[in-house]
Amino acid sequence: MIINIMPTHQQPLALLGNITPTQFLAEYWQKKPLLIRNAIANFTGLLDANELAGLSCKEDVQARLIKQSKSKWQVIDGPFDEDFFSRLPHDKKEHNWTLLVQSVNHHLPKAAELLAKFNFIPHARLDDLMVSYAPDGGGVGPHFDSYDVFLLQGSGKRLWRVCEQQDLSLVDGVPIKILKNFVTEQEYILEAGDMLYLPPQVAHWGVAMGECMTYSIGFRAPKVEELAIEFLSFMQDNLALQGLYQDPNLTLQAHPSDVSDNMVASVSNMLKTITWDDNAVGEFLGRYLSDPKPDVIFELPRKLSLEKFNQQLMQKPIFLALKSKMLCYKTACFINGEKLDLPDSLFSSMQKLADTRCLFVNHQYLNIDDLAVLIQLLHTHYLSGYLTFKH
Repeated sequence: MIINIMPTHQQPLALLGNITPTQFLAEYWQKKPLLIRNAIANFTGLLDANELAGLSCKEDVQARLIKQSKSKWQVIDGPFDEDFFSRLPHDKKEHNWTLLVQSVNHHLPKAAELLAKFNFIPHARLDDLMVSYAPDGGGVGPHFDSYDVFLLQGSGKRLWRVCEQQDLSLVDGVPIKILKNFVTEQEYILEAGDMLYLPPQVAHWGVAMGECMTYSIGFRAPKVEELAIEFLSFMQDNLALQGLYQDPNLTLQAHPSDVSDNMVASVSNMLKTITWDDNAVGEFLGRYLSDPKPDVIFELPRKLSLEKFNQQLMQKPIFLALKSKMLCYKTACFINGEKLDLPDSLFSSMQKLADTRCLFVNHQYLNIDDLAVLIQLLHTHYLSGYLTFKH
């Protein structure tokens, strides 16, 4: 199945409660919560609890189990063994545990298709699809997130308590961020297909009403400090400053241990020559925001010669691998933290791949030279596991 390009912003979407994406961004995005009944008709989830548990047993899957016993919280990191869940307590009083599996879109094609429904938000902001399972009464306590999130209900029901409180102080001495003074302002019971949008730092508390599964579509919001550190690292790798520190007019100092004002002024002037423009920031963001998380490992495909690769490319579309992320800035394209070396004439083709995660190479509309460059480029990234003919 080919993922469609983003919907027209003026078209009302059931996903957003029959308002347009333009209206949603103007009135709700990063401003206030939005409850959407029947956001996805007939949606009961993409996998069942046993399949989610099986996924959490895999080495390349990031999973956690959060348990509460009385006032104590415990976080257990996966991967889990196959008998782990059979050993969990099923007594009503001990039922407060939740299984959380991150980046399900890296492992399940249908999850990637679900995320495509949210293409009215730029790919640069997308984090992942997390799926959680909880038995009756299970949850992770009152908390807030530092990112935008759509909470889509799969199977079962979940009670959400929401509060736009300013007091975000946390309980001390617990391994997860639990709000100390949560006060309920609104309550919503979400059933299959219902969805709740929450901006960053809106306090919320979800409790399973019977067994239930929730699909959390999260959009990353890096901290300013994180962006600054990563940008300075990017600049360090791209600096090419010439010359050495010089002081031909050096004079005697009363204290040889002093760093002189003249030295400080000289070095300060040298550092002022370090500048950047929007193009540098755009390239940094393209690389940084498409860079896979440290735990992501790409599976290498069956090797294909360039000739056989081209034969397949003539017959069927090629897709971004589920773990791949591709972004564009002006006429530059970035895939998994790498900037692509391509002529401007191929930008529209690669942008289509970035937008839709799919590309059908139309040999008829490309000149011979561009076609050769494109095929070589796609072949290289296919061999790296970034692209695939499967979907």
